[in-house]
Parts: sequence; structure tokens; C-alpha cells
Amino acid sequence: MTTKAPLKFVVNVGVGRSIEEWLKSQDFEVVAIGSVNPEMADFEIMQLANLEDGVIITMDKDFGELVFKENNLHKGILLLRLEDAMSEEKLAAIQNIIPEHLENLKNNFSVYQNGKLRTR
Repeated sequence: MTTKAPLKFVVNVGVGRSIEEWLKSQDFEVVAIGSVNPEMADFEIMQLANLEDGVIITMDKDFGELVFKENNLHKGILLLRLEDAMSEEKLAAIQNIIPEHLENLKNNFSVYQNGKLRTR
């Protein structure tokens, strides 16, 4: 990918530096919560992502509650359900998701689990 990517990603703590680095190598803008404030609350992450017009990549299921129970607005959330995954497995998942599903991530809540991406 050589043109400027249309999406910015807000990468939550626990997702992994390898994913942050790969996204940057693909010319995406990345806001790494671990570099901003590793103690940032989920709601504050959503506010930051909205300000930045960024899609959140997280492994934290609490974002589902913020979206579906509390009806918080978001610019897109990708929840990786890869609890025991090593860094390489998480990176491989992102490398499969981003090229194929990039357009669907914006403004949607997506869950990746067992090799499948569900979006709503």
C-alpha cells in the first residue's frame, strides 16, 4: 500500500506493538494508547478515537457494553477475541482482516474470533 490510508487506528493496550508497527508500515496513522496513557479508561479511549476519527483495535470486551448497552457513539471498533494468542497470531489476524475488510471497519462494531469477522 503506497497511498495514504483512509483510516486511523487507535490501538488499545494489550493488542501488541507488532500490530502497531505493521499498521504504520502500511501507511496507517496509529495512536497507541500505551504511549498516550496506559491507564486510560475505555470511555476515554472512545472519546479520543472519536476526536481522532479513528477505529479502535482492542481485546477488551467492555467496549461492547459501552456501545450496545450504553449507546456510546464510535467511529469503529475491532474487538479481537484472541485471549491466549501470541503476538504472531494476533498480527496474522490483523494482516488478514485489514486488506479484506478495511471498508467495513469504519463506524461498525466488528468481532474477530475463530478465524471469522462479524460486523454489526
